[in-house]
Amino acid sequence: MHVRLEPIQELSPRQAEISARITARRGGTRGPFLVWLRSPDLCERVEELGAYCRFESALPMRLRELSLLVAARHFDAQYSWNAHVDKAVEAGVQRECLERLARREEPGFEADDERVAHRFATEVLERHFVTDETFAAGLAAFGERGLVDLIGCLGNFSMLAMLLNTFQVDLQANRPAPFPDVHGFGRVEPEFAGGTP
Repeated sequence: MHVRLEPIQELSPRQAEISARITARRGGTRGPFLVWLRSPDLCERVEELGAYCRFESALPMRLRELSLLVAARHFDAQYSWNAHVDKAVEAGVQRECLERLARREEPGFEADDERVAHRFATEVLERHFVTDETFAAGLAAFGERGLVDLIGCLGNFSMLAMLLNTFQVDLQANRPAPFPDVHGFGRVEPEFAGGTP
């Protein structure tokens, strides 16, 4: 796997403890966690927050995965997208909608809660504010706890995306590049999306 940091040659006792905990919960210490381990105490807290957002949030799994993909697309995090797009489809999000999201087109989600979650997340990430109308729709759809959890998920998944891109945790070898305007670890003009600019 390509990454800007050299592999850790020998784990400290603290790193080994955290890595074992991550492996027990997630089946291995891979991808971003190999970077997070450089700061073991942060890694421990990030993993706990991530586990809550992925597995315990008040939001249904379908919307947890959707919020991850919205953040991944916003930050051009190809690794996150490829790791989760199939999980989102398995949870019930239509693949065609996600393909449009990957192309930065209007996704056209059919489910009301998916439309509200996407609109809410897009306003937060792109405009940094949420309109009264969108806030009311989110509150009606998800309740107070769900809305707070949605913000928590977006924050966690955004931090993950920033780490993946900053440290250049590479695409999974068996997955294609998902975004037409991203090549490697940089933006490209759409006409160069299929090759090297």
